[in-house]
Amino acid sequence: MRKILSLLGISIALYSCNQSHQKLSNEEYAALSDEQKRSAEYALEGIALEDKDLEVTLFASEPMMLNPTDMDIDDRGRVWICEGYNYRNKLNPRNPYDDKGDRILILEDTNGDGKADTSKVFYQGEDINSALGIGVFGNRVIVSRSPYVFVFTDEDGDDVPDKKEIMFEGIGGEQHDHGMHAFTFGPDGKFYFNYGNAGEGMLTKDGKPLYDSQGRIIRNDGKPYREGMVYRSDLNGENVEILAWNFRNNYEVTVDSYGRVWQSDNDDDGNRGTRINFVMDYGNYGFKDEMTGADWRTRRVGMNDSIPLRHWHLNDPGVVPNMLQTFAGSPTGITVYEGENLPSKYQGQLLHTDAGPNIFRSYAVKEDGAGFTASISNILNGNYRDNWFRPSDVTVAPDGSVFVSDWYDPGVGGHAMGDPDRGRIYRVTSKKHAEYTFEKADYSTVEGNIKALQSPNTATRYNAWINLHDMGEDAEEALLELWKSSNPIMRARAFWLLTKIPGKGDKYVREAAKDADENIRVAAVRASRELADLDFSGFYMEMAEDASPQVRREVAEAIRYTPAKEIWLKLAQAYDGKDRWYLEALGIAAEGYWDTYLPAYIKQAGDNWLQNEAAKNIVWRSRSAMTLGLLGKIIESQKEDNIRFFRAMDFQKGDKNSVLFSLLDKSPSEEVEVTILKMLEIKNLEAYPKLEGEIKSLFGKVNDEDFLELAKKYPLEEDKSRLLELIRKSEEGKIINEAAHLFVAQYGLKEVKEMMYDADESKAINATERFGVIDSEPVTDMLVGIFQNTKLPLPQRQMAMEAMNGWESEARLWEMIKKDEVPEDVMDIAKKHMLGTWHTDIRAQAATFFGNDKTDNTDVSKLVAQKGDAKKGQEVFETYCTSCHIVKGKGTDFGPALSQIGSKLSKAGLYNAILNPSEGMGFGYETQKIIFTDGSEVLALVNSKTENELIVKLPGMSEQTRYPLKEVKSVEELKTSLMPKFPLEEEQLINLVEYLGELK
Repeated sequence: MRKILSLLGISIALYSCNQSHQKLSNEEYAALSDEQKRSAEYALEGIALEDKDLEVTLFASEPMMLNPTDMDIDDRGRVWICEGYNYRNKLNPRNPYDDKGDRILILEDTNGDGKADTSKVFYQGEDINSALGIGVFGNRVIVSRSPYVFVFTDEDGDDVPDKKEIMFEGIGGEQHDHGMHAFTFGPDGKFYFNYGNAGEGMLTKDGKPLYDSQGRIIRNDGKPYREGMVYRSDLNGENVEILAWNFRNNYEVTVDSYGRVWQSDNDDDGNRGTRINFVMDYGNYGFKDEMTGADWRTRRVGMNDSIPLRHWHLNDPGVVPNMLQTFAGSPTGITVYEGENLPSKYQGQLLHTDAGPNIFRSYAVKEDGAGFTASISNILNGNYRDNWFRPSDVTVAPDGSVFVSDWYDPGVGGHAMGDPDRGRIYRVTSKKHAEYTFEKADYSTVEGNIKALQSPNTATRYNAWINLHDMGEDAEEALLELWKSSNPIMRARAFWLLTKIPGKGDKYVREAAKDADENIRVAAVRASRELADLDFSGFYMEMAEDASPQVRREVAEAIRYTPAKEIWLKLAQAYDGKDRWYLEALGIAAEGYWDTYLPAYIKQAGDNWLQNEAAKNIVWRSRSAMTLGLLGKIIESQKEDNIRFFRAMDFQKGDKNSVLFSLLDKSPSEEVEVTILKMLEIKNLEAYPKLEGEIKSLFGKVNDEDFLELAKKYPLEEDKSRLLELIRKSEEGKIINEAAHLFVAQYGLKEVKEMMYDADESKAINATERFGVIDSEPVTDMLVGIFQNTKLPLPQRQMAMEAMNGWESEARLWEMIKKDEVPEDVMDIAKKHMLGTWHTDIRAQAATFFGNDKTDNTDVSKLVAQKGDAKKGQEVFETYCTSCHIVKGKGTDFGPALSQIGSKLSKAGLYNAILNPSEGMGFGYETQKIIFTDGSEVLALVNSKTENELIVKLPGMSEQTRYPLKEVKSVEELKTSLMPKFPLEEEQLINLVEYLGELK
């Protein structure tokens, strides 16, 4: 049977599935051919509409348009899309490439039947290949395609751009899902936009860096900004402000009429970390460690037990909470629905597309103190029948209906596309508004613009806003009438424009501040910040006493970077000791002023502040010269809930050791003592004989992970017996690996060799297996000596050969094979290593050498049609794939976890990911070649880079390896996947995909 090389490098998803409105029964649908199921004719049959009050229709599909990455709708109801036909296809020879480049299309329904009947090309070029954002604003079309943001201007209205200009440049992530995303228009007359963590930073159109209000360059360097970021700017791209940072892949941003900002953020890759954010201005959102830049896997004091929550450093001071954790997914487009076409339950709520679980959703948002919570309601569900449904964006039309673009693919992007020839757009509406008709906007009069301002469509509102703003006082009377209406959303829209009338801003801000609706009061405080020429200090003191924590949160943001001690103290007095959103707002407000604010607050709190939860939490969040001492007092005063206060010490400047030693002298609990020992910064343990005794007394009591951390930090002879016990008996690969490396580092290899040659065969095999994880030249020499020694028992020699699967040992093994130095009775294991080696050059040579290079032109469609045996597929997975992946807690945490991969990828997507791993490397799983100053090099996955270290995962290893940056010469990203391939029979491959498809 034909052999196929296979490997997995993919992520997971979550879905729910209810009843459908389709005409075909499940049996009738199942009887369709695969080609029929994938055709536009049956597109609606594959998607469940999960709300009986709604209607969904197919607005457009192939061949009219293909692969929509992003979408907008203009004031004429025309749908504009960026196509991604060329998405990374120069790296994927299996897919076609259009030398003319990708297209921006305008799709129009000219007869109002809800279906597009014309399509025209607005622009085509390789410069917009796989653009990830489009926004139509008057005669300007803003297209985001890293490293550029382009502005196309159609001056004569003929749907052909008359000029193309650069608004921003220098943005990382060319053809990268984590680069620059779409622009949207806010009620304050500003543009809002974002990029993911491939963005790195942004330059002006002249190539100059952007600076924040404190004169700091805005870039991913931890000073203070990191990773994905959210911005606001004037409509000409000037006066750029950074609003929030430290996201992973915040795909798109939306703004409601009160000026509040929302977005989704993706950190899934099998770890269920996807979230929805309310974007609090100046907030750090915790993707990387604020101080060091380390990623979520790096061991730290007080780590959350839940991996999805650990992702975001949520129990670190200075991290804004998540509004909603959606766990698995690949989130894409988002918008606030402020129309009336859909039922009331959707009005004022978030609409969101998530390509991973094939879902178009609504989030019902509720206030939660100074922040928000949300619940999920599915609207369109592709997992009902067709999990090629990959919703990429959602936007609102002038009639209030909602359009959803569908990338339509067996996968979700992630650097690969399985189907370049399809794409769809759906229209979702209430049943009573099925026809796609609406009144054309009249921009010639004040009244017409007032009406257009109330449109649910952003492009229409933009035009009206510009016109009314230009009219100034001439529009005031009409705006006042809208301001006094009963609809709070429309009142807010009128309010923002009233504040822009010259000389009237202060008046309307103060009037709105007295409104009964707290959301209007929120808008009042937000609007005051844009009137920079006015003094609002007295106003903020008044608003600091507002009954609503939502309003007080806005006051806290407004006084950031401003000396406002009395206002801050007033806000701090209102903190209830529980609201984490409010606490972070206080922290944001106090940035740069903690040394003034905190002493005044503690004095105000009085001698009993240690009995006050609010006071202790504010100390926990603070960053002042006195914070370390106060944290020590809190820890000393309470026996429980101490760990988070220890963690807070990592965010302080000053002598941490003196506080820790003082706590150690108080005979703390075992847990606290271990924490202190972890946190002490000691270079010479001999200088602390008393401490050495305490460490020895603890070594027999602590858990394995704590023991290894302490043993590495404080090397003592007493470590030896427990290290050996872990190496010999532990069932956790991570523990074995770490313990073996530590043993050799501390005690050398003499005893290791003796153990490998133990007269007791079972002990010798155990030592060979356990110490064989060390991929070093001396250990490799010992392994070679064992498997070449035909006098030793065969099982012992086979184990030595099994251990020859490291980067260095595999290179050595290949040279031995070519020289015919490998005994025949262990050659089958050597062959397996070579055909699945991490070395791509050796892998290719080995395929020819062993006659296993017939891997091209696999007919995936024939494989998809076959039914496999999932139980046998699990055996294949456990044999070949657990060296890279985890399923249900078992395996190696090297590549993405796969516990729910069947929910995310179709069978075709699974086969493509297995057969062509280099096409779909997920972000963060790209192969990196690290070259050191001594000339040596390794291939690895880079997890994070701190100021002093490069933190990586070496092939097949769960734990991280740290390299001092001073020893690293360069890091180069390669186009070939690190993931090894193994020789599978076709039947094995089919069984493997059957097993993976059932992981949901």
